[in-house]
Amino acid sequence: MDAYQKVLDYIYGSARYRRHGCSAVRYDLSRMRRLLHRLGNPHKRFHSIHIAGTKGKGSTAAITESILRSSGYRTGLFTSPHLHTFRERIRINGQLIPAEDLITLLEWCRPALETEPDRTPFETITALAFTYFAENEVDWAVLEVGLGGRLDATNVVHPTACAITSLSFDHTRLLGHTLSLIAWEKAGIIKSGVPVVSAPQAAEAMGVIRDVCRTTSARLETVGPMISSSANAPYTWQWVRHKGGGLKGQIFTLYGPGGIVLEDLFVPFLGKHQLNNASVAIALIHELQQRGASVPKEALYAGTRQARWPGRLEILAQHPWIVVDSAHNVDSARKLSAALHELFPHRRLGLVFGASRDKDIRGMLQVFLPIADHSVVSASLHPRAADPAELAVLARDVLPGLELTVTKRMEEAIDDILAWVHPDDLILVTGSIFVVAAARAVLASRGYIHLPPDDWVYEADPLPDLERWKVHSR
Repeated sequence: MDAYQKVLDYIYGSARYRRHGCSAVRYDLSRMRRLLHRLGNPHKRFHSIHIAGTKGKGSTAAITESILRSSGYRTGLFTSPHLHTFRERIRINGQLIPAEDLITLLEWCRPALETEPDRTPFETITALAFTYFAENEVDWAVLEVGLGGRLDATNVVHPTACAITSLSFDHTRLLGHTLSLIAWEKAGIIKSGVPVVSAPQAAEAMGVIRDVCRTTSARLETVGPMISSSANAPYTWQWVRHKGGGLKGQIFTLYGPGGIVLEDLFVPFLGKHQLNNASVAIALIHELQQRGASVPKEALYAGTRQARWPGRLEILAQHPWIVVDSAHNVDSARKLSAALHELFPHRRLGLVFGASRDKDIRGMLQVFLPIADHSVVSASLHPRAADPAELAVLARDVLPGLELTVTKRMEEAIDDILAWVHPDDLILVTGSIFVVAAARAVLASRGYIHLPPDDWVYEADPLPDLERWKVHSR
């Protein structure tokens, strides 16, 4: 573990760039291209699918990879951030990169990495992932954009197909304060002749995506629910209401161009927004099929059914119900609220909330506090976590007179909410992926929830030394 921890320290030690501010103009793909050239251009040794978006890109990537793996392909999956362990970010055939492999990988790549002393942590991680995928001869790598798209370190690939999932306001200091600017940054992954699949978007964002596709001669396919506003989408989905999916997932039918009908698909994720994500993934697979990829119909069903993406509207327990969700902006908060209203009507709600400092905390609290019967604010052990005392000030400003519990540690927050809750009530833990990870770890360690033996919570990295990592929060 000492050697593994040294790898993490080395990777995050390149966070020096934060001292200079986070303006997008300081990011430069030329660094990444030079670095990959010194590593033998590993990104050119596998086929790739590139996925950008504000929300849903991780779920979409997970489903896409699962379908390809079910088809017999050797797959790579690159996602961020991680829930419990850094190793989640780099996977082959669904398996986390072993710690020993990561140690060896860094040792091999380190001479090239050190030729670019100004690289960012994400550039380091991306270079490691691409090298690992190439050395392990994956057939397809599904790549989730880290931030934005145009200047993201992953945007050096020339993918077979790309996707843009739901766009909303997040990272506005970097990406812009209008939906048009955000869409323009995300649409930076679009390349000449490469087909694009888009989830439903606000008109302002979709207009930008369409303009970029016209400029680059990239064919655009859109996805949406089977309602009048999405009637012209080539791919439409319909929730199978009479069959449903219970609380383990959802069943839907997808209609596509050329008479495609996939009935009774099951996806093990909750919330109607996840049907958009699953449909985008299947549309991406259809684009790959048109370019020669062999994906049997049964693999579409198996891959969608077996996809794994914990921490997103995840039900961890009953009596009381315990739900965690990594919602971290206002749009995702609203979608989560709507899903809870549909899944758990007329239940008292206990809220445990924490967030990262750079998010629209007030906006999220305006969504969550009015639906909660008891509220707790807390923090994860993460350098970017907002101080619970500051969260409390914002919460009481949003809802004057609010009775609120303020805790510094997730253990205390869990103790408080469990002392309040009745067996028929609902507990919601949300606000950031880091808060969700902390809650899952506490609940699992105390035996309040029973997770499968291969759950990533049992692979969790050592807790960070916040004093040593202070630079990360600057």
